[in-house]
Amino acid sequence: MFRLFVAIAIPEVLRQRLALLQGGVPGARWTNLADFHLTLRFIGEVDALEAEEIDEALRAVAAPGFTLAPDGVGHFGTKRAATILWAGVAAEPALRFLHAKIDRALVAAGQPPDDRSYAPHVTLARLRQAPAERVERWLLEHGLFRADPFPVDAFHLYQSHLGREGAVYEILESYPLS
Repeated sequence: MFRLFVAIAIPEVLRQRLALLQGGVPGARWTNLADFHLTLRFIGEVDALEAEEIDEALRAVAAPGFTLAPDGVGHFGTKRAATILWAGVAAEPALRFLHAKIDRALVAAGQPPDDRSYAPHVTLARLRQAPAERVERWLLEHGLFRADPFPVDAFHLYQSHLGREGAVYEILESYPLS
């Protein structure tokens, strides 16, 4: 079985900048610098035949390249019980277009549709019982985070390997944008 997702890789320079945001929140399990990515579509557990069908469907996705501008930070969960700290990106219609094309291709390949609303982000930390006031302070301290835009000229099929120290991500295939 393969645990798969589709994502955009984060350039090294930006990974270094994002790593500077990590710290100051007790109960945070900070994402490994090498594992930063921007998810386009989570797929989940599939067998080898489904993985081949997914690869074939993703090879047929045609979309133009674009740039993304890192913009701000936020959290998922409630103010009292945040579960994820993340860095966002400025609204980019080309990103939403790519997300929609990938979703349609995966549904056509037999995967269930993703019914969640798409919220593009880079996960910086997963939280477990983090004090709300420390999360709020972190959000205030880093709320104006911005970084130089970076080009997106490909997207990737990743495999997630779950382990005791958390997930490790491996790029299985890359798909160029036109």
